Amino acid sequence: MNKIRFIVLLFVMLVNHYAMSQQKNSAKEVVSMFLQDVRSGRQPQKAFLYMADTVLAYQLNAEDPVTVIRTPENYTLHIQSFLEMFGDFEFTVTELIAEGDKVYARWIQKGKQQTEIDGYKATGKPLTEITSVVYRVSNGKIVEYWLQTDRYGFEQQLKANAGQQ
Repeated sequence: MNKIRFIVLLFVMLVNHYAMSQQKNSAKEVVSMFLQDVRSGRQPQKAFLYMADTVLAYQLNAEDPVTVIRTPENYTLHIQSFLEMFGDFEFTVTELIAEGDKVYARWIQKGKQQTEIDGYKATGKPLTEITSVVYRVSNGKIVEYWLQTDRYGFEQQLKANAGQQ
């Protein structure tokens, strides 16, 4: 009887391990496709495929952390505003690591300043933004994320482009 229990227990553990490893890949796949399709600016209207109806976005600005409630609709508008500010920007994911329901991503976005940003007039000059995010995925959709952007480096670029350094 003990052998049968041991085999059943071993089988259950293997099935659970397999299911958990599939969940990791699933979360990573959701975020990867989201970044490729939506955040890249290629197809922002597809946000509804990857985002829950309501997503908590924790923007970790050292001087003023805020939580923004995102929906697929307002996230689409958010990305469209990036396209207006940067033009057709280059978007490169430099890191993508998953553990359980969380996925860490880091990217570099390169474009040209097409509009006024933070009081700096449009110059058409290059701008690079570096961002790190941790996404949490549940039931195949992004439900929350924690975002940090190199705001100091970005501001230095705006100043340099405006000839203010």
